[in-house]
Amino acid sequence: MSTPIKTGLCSYGHSGYAFHAPFIHVHPGFELTAVVERSKHLTQQRYPYVKIYNSIDALMADASLELIVVNTPNYTHYEYTKAALNAGKHVIVEKPFTVTVAQGEELLKLAASKKLLLSVYQNRRYDSDYKIVRKVVEDGLLGDVLEVEFHYDRFKEELSYKKHKEVAEPGTGVLYDLGSHLIDQALTIFGMPKAAWADVRIIRKDSVVDDYFELLLYYDQLRVRLKSSYLVREALPAYILHGRKGSFIKSKSDIQEALLMKGVLPDTPDWGAEAPHEWGLLHTEINGKVVKEFLPGGNGNYLDYYQGIYSAIREGKPNPVTAEEGLAVVKIIEAAFQSSKEGRLVTL
Repeated sequence: MSTPIKTGLCSYGHSGYAFHAPFIHVHPGFELTAVVERSKHLTQQRYPYVKIYNSIDALMADASLELIVVNTPNYTHYEYTKAALNAGKHVIVEKPFTVTVAQGEELLKLAASKKLLLSVYQNRRYDSDYKIVRKVVEDGLLGDVLEVEFHYDRFKEELSYKKHKEVAEPGTGVLYDLGSHLIDQALTIFGMPKAAWADVRIIRKDSVVDDYFELLLYYDQLRVRLKSSYLVREALPAYILHGRKGSFIKSKSDIQEALLMKGVLPDTPDWGAEAPHEWGLLHTEINGKVVKEFLPGGNGNYLDYYQGIYSAIREGKPNPVTAEEGLAVVKIIEAAFQSSKEGRLVTL
């Protein structure tokens, strides 16, 4: 490969440890060069060659860096992404892209004016569960899809130890957090809907941020229901799809995150492979014959996202997750909050 892309991380919390550093480390096209850590310096325990900065400003000022990963609290995404672009860096920003549509539109124009890559880290596109759901739809195994339900549920009455997640400020709550994943998955499979209806609520006793939502996306014939709650002890299947020919039911498979949190690097054999008990149930009609069988989920791999980033920067290939796609998610989030507040369907 050509000269590695020197990369800086804005933080080394959960996402830095699990979702970014391991993939930057194992991909030969990247070099994990610098990380912002104000006190603990945990990065160097695994990556002793990395430079540690105690501020975002110091990271941005490092002239050797070509790419910055903005993996900080949601409300900082706009500020830090703008600073990185103005410093002449390519940027990966975690979901949600920004807190408001206006912020996202400004960053889109700035990146274009500077001819810099601006990409949103939507790692759940690279999970095995999403990949098999998308393949079932695109292969036409269900015929015309009429009804879809995606879930991302948890059971967690207590508030997060991450204080910034539990403050009633713009960008907090489950709709911005887990909802960004579900909305992105729906849009990449089915496109932009014509309208949206939502019910966004607070259900935990001591919470001040939304921790439950139901979001219904309206297409011509199709309805896509997205749901998330922090008080689901016994979860329903994560993916439920019904079409004119049949149905597909699939559990959520979070194989990669579990391995990454144990410190396993993503260059291990058969990375991200789904166990047979996680395979999805297909019940449909193929060539006039009714078929009921479990479909292998295959392998997920977040490294594919970083390969896409490398190819985009070094080879001029398409951005794997564009800022425009990130902006579309924020548009749906804003429409959902409006719908829930006003109690009506919102046209998009």
